[in-house]
Amino acid sequence: MFPAIAKRIAARARLSTVASLAKLVRREDGNVAIEFAIVATPFLALLFAIMETALMFLASQTLETAAQNSSRLILTGQAQNQGYNMASFQQAVCADLASFFNCNNVLIDVETAQTFSSANTALPIQNGQIQNNFSFSPGNPGDIVVVRLMYQWPVFVSLLGLSSALSNMSGNNNLLMATASFRNEPYQ
Repeated sequence: MFPAIAKRIAARARLSTVASLAKLVRREDGNVAIEFAIVATPFLALLFAIMETALMFLASQTLETAAQNSSRLILTGQAQNQGYNMASFQQAVCADLASFFNCNNVLIDVETAQTFSSANTALPIQNGQIQNNFSFSPGNPGDIVVVRLMYQWPVFVSLLGLSSALSNMSGNNNLLMATASFRNEPYQ
C-alpha cells in the first residue's frame, strides 16, 4: 500500500515540477528587470559622459571669464603701476575662479608680442606634457599683450572610451586654456 502511494506522489511531483518549469518559462515578470539591466549600462555611461562634458565646458567658461577680468588689470595699467608679479597676478586671477579650481594649479603666461598675428596662442603641450616656459611680462603702454590661463582638468569618465576623446594630455587630463590678446591702453 505504501509503495503505491509513494509512486503516485512521485508522479505528481514530476508533473508538478515540469508544469512549474513550463509556467516559469512562460512568465514575463523578470523580462523588465533583464531589459533594464541591458539598457541601463549604456544609458548611465552616456549620462555620466554628458555630465562630464558639461562640467568641463563650465570650467572652461569660468576660466575664460577669469582671463578677461584679470587681463583688464594689465590692459588699464593697474598691474604695472602696482608692481604686480606672477604671484600677485595669480591672486587676482584666483579671485575670479570658482571653488572647483585649485588655485595653486592655475598656470599663467603673460607675454608681449610684436603683432597680433605673431602672438603665441597655441596650447603648450608636447607629447602629452605641458611645456612650462611661462613668464610674466605685462608690457608698457601701447604694447600687444597675450594672457594665457591654463588648468589641467581631470577626465573621470572612462566608459565607452570617451576619456581619450575628452583629454588632450597624458594621464586622462584635459588642458583648459583661456586666452586674451589686447593692446595696452596709454595709461600713465
